[in-house]
Amino acid sequence: MPDTDPLRLAEEHRDLLDQLLDKWSLRILDTLCERPRRFSELRRAIPAITQKSLTTALRRMERNGMVDRVVLSTRPVAVEYRISALGRTLQDLIDALYRWTTAALPAVEAARAAFDSVEDEELAVRMRRSPGTSRALARALSAAEHGDRPTRLDSRV
Repeated sequence: MPDTDPLRLAEEHRDLLDQLLDKWSLRILDTLCERPRRFSELRRAIPAITQKSLTTALRRMERNGMVDRVVLSTRPVAVEYRISALGRTLQDLIDALYRWTTAALPAVEAARAAFDSVEDEELAVRMRRSPGTSRALARALSAAEHGDRPTRLDSRV
């Protein structure tokens, strides 16, 4: 019997969400919401993105109807990217995600720190039990577990 739940994510929903929530799409859309930009302006506005990643993301967003690619009649011919009417409908959602991340970030950082400390403790236990662990390293790990400063010998490890 087919599932008729309207809130269930079908494959096409997951595919579109994966494309919208990838590493660069939200940043590109947010940047284009400010004003139309040429390719080089987008690269400067998002310095960490590579030319290939920007090209791929823009083509995908253009295909999905989120971005319009406009050829300007200038000499030389130039191309400008603009957020489409459909893409603009995402602005409130992008803003809501930003507000959520701002509010949730302290709790996320606390959860990460708690997780990392458990992982560090488990690693220290495994290292002490490992037959190849040197005595100096074992002492340094033990000191770190108890919050002690390593001795001069331990710091050489």
